[in-house]
Amino acid sequence: MAGEPGAWSLLVRAARFTGRTLRGEWHAVVVDPVRRLAHRGLSGLLLASVAAFGVIFFHDLAQHPAGATWVRRLGGVTADLPLWLSLLRTPVSLYVPALDLPVWAGITQLFLAFALAELVLGRARTLAIAYVTTLAGTLTARLMIALGPGWWGFGLAAECGTVLDTGPSAAVVGLFTYLAVVRRAPVVFTLTGGSMVWESIAVPNLAGREHLVAVSAAIVLGLLRGRRLRLPYARENRPAPVPPPVPGPRTSAVLPTDPTRARQCDGFRTSTGARTP
Repeated sequence: MAGEPGAWSLLVRAARFTGRTLRGEWHAVVVDPVRRLAHRGLSGLLLASVAAFGVIFFHDLAQHPAGATWVRRLGGVTADLPLWLSLLRTPVSLYVPALDLPVWAGITQLFLAFALAELVLGRARTLAIAYVTTLAGTLTARLMIALGPGWWGFGLAAECGTVLDTGPSAAVVGLFTYLAVVRRAPVVFTLTGGSMVWESIAVPNLAGREHLVAVSAAIVLGLLRGRRLRLPYARENRPAPVPPPVPGPRTSAVLPTDPTRARQCDGFRTSTGARTP
């Protein structure tokens, strides 16, 4: 049939494109971080180690009644808290494990996300992305509860304000999504974003919505990376570049046409020993 060669060529191109994409993602997400780890040593895993140790510490502390009280006072975040208190507890809440999720599986994801981000992005950017995505989810949850039920499914009931909102899951999702955007890793992006969409559909709760917000915030931050804000007036006040001079043919000095000045020049040449015609 006449259409078979074209369809076969399309399949070959698609296979080649998929192979190049997967190979590039493998080098960007796995090979390059491993090389950086070999170069930096165990110091490249400092944030990942501190985050994992923090979750383990708060989990063990919460197993005792007095410890659980202190964990809630230090890192327990709910939407009905005053905003200043919620912002004050948010950094600590990253290390407080969620009650409805397995701790050790969460620690593995947490360690991997912070390790890759620290090796690829650096410590400062890793902490900034983790905090911003977590804070975006927390503040958006407060907005949803403030709107109330309705609003085309965006608002939430007031009872959700008492739900304990802790755990590093939003930060983990945000870091994976940000890495997928800046490193152009569609497989990681699909697994991260797709799992969050499926979670929000299968279990429509406050955590699922916050994860979607964290994914959205990470996408925006990834797309804005390296772009500077350019204002129109800054362009207008900027001086126009001066073009470089165009080299032309070298010209010899022209003697003056005034007879008096010509005689003075001739006299100068004679006095200096130059021959006159």
